[in-house]
Amino acid sequence: MNEPASLAPVTGVERIQALDVVRGFALLGILLMNIEGMAGPLMASMTGLDPQLTGADRWVDGAIYLLVQGKFFPLFSLLFGMGFTVMLMRAEAAQRPFFGLYLRRVLALLAIGLAHALLVWSGDILVTYALMGFLLLLFFRRTPQSRLPKWGVALMLVPTVLTLSFGLLGSAMQAMPEEARASFDQAMAQQAVQMAAEIDSQRQAYGSGSFAEATVQRLHDFTSMIGFILIYGAFILGLFLVGAWFARSGAIARPGEFERVHWRLRWVALPVGIAMVLVSFWLEPTLDFGRLDLRASTAQVLQMLGGAVMALGYLGWVVRGLGCPAVAGWLNLLAPAGRMALTNYLMQSLVMTTVFFGYGLGCFDQLPRAWQPLLVLGFFAVQVALSHWWLARFRFGPAEWLWRAATYGSLPPMRR
Repeated sequence: MNEPASLAPVTGVERIQALDVVRGFALLGILLMNIEGMAGPLMASMTGLDPQLTGADRWVDGAIYLLVQGKFFPLFSLLFGMGFTVMLMRAEAAQRPFFGLYLRRVLALLAIGLAHALLVWSGDILVTYALMGFLLLLFFRRTPQSRLPKWGVALMLVPTVLTLSFGLLGSAMQAMPEEARASFDQAMAQQAVQMAAEIDSQRQAYGSGSFAEATVQRLHDFTSMIGFILIYGAFILGLFLVGAWFARSGAIARPGEFERVHWRLRWVALPVGIAMVLVSFWLEPTLDFGRLDLRASTAQVLQMLGGAVMALGYLGWVVRGLGCPAVAGWLNLLAPAGRMALTNYLMQSLVMTTVFFGYGLGCFDQLPRAWQPLLVLGFFAVQVALSHWWLARFRFGPAEWLWRAATYGSLPPMRR
């Protein structure tokens, strides 16, 4: 009997081209979303439409909020679930154990994410992905294909139920007599003051502080934001499972066999998602940290769920573009950037914080909102060109090489 094939990093011929293209597309969206929290205070970038902006800055801020913010981290989450499942299927085909291999992978990602969050930019998503990836490995690697989307949707609804419950409680408190709700109003006012102080602290540390002062602030930001995993971690894990279904079923590798699925993503999911986000924007375009009621919570839920539904619609349109000869050539230009997604993600943070933070070029809070997308498009074009140049000479991006070495316990060949 032949020995089972050993697992090794995926070679070029084994890759699913659509995954790399969608990763490249998602990278652009991630930077369009993150640039606001790099060029200015991170906490201020999470409040939706900035009411202080006017003219072109206001229009750009609104467009990014409606079309980008909250739409591309779900797309990356879907891709994470697809990548997990592709690795699992390869392990099953090779008749090799998978648990230890993937455990090393998520631990290595956790280490990379911690270094990124504490030393570069506190808006990191890798730590959350690593922690949720461990739960994915522990509880869902043997989940039947038919149950993956069911579990995914159920988990995505967990934070929405919690958010609506908090909003309902807040509305109930506000409906009570003035004497009874005094403590609640005081707590909300104190929370608003604390958030304003957080924004000022970030503006000082990142805008004019040294690297050491910025690192202290990053540690503070990280410890403050890690608690959100308790609420939104389930949402991300649910997206992992939906993505796992796309890979397990073959809907991403053989889209021609799933025309109806992708048609629904394009013509049903995307319009529905846009409608949900527009209603959210109509209800509350700006998040008020000193407010907790059902109207505000409903707006948050619609923005969160609508963003995930729009991400599925974006996925459907990119896959459709790959099937259209007139568009596929342009989209395939994104594939090398997608193959180096981790390297490019880290590069985005490293370069942009160097440009904006006080210990770098010191452009913090100086680039108008309307100009930020132009900077992103120019820099991303450079990243795409560099990715083509690099992968013509090397097998992996630098961060991907390091991640694979830690995963497989050996040094994969770097040069072609």
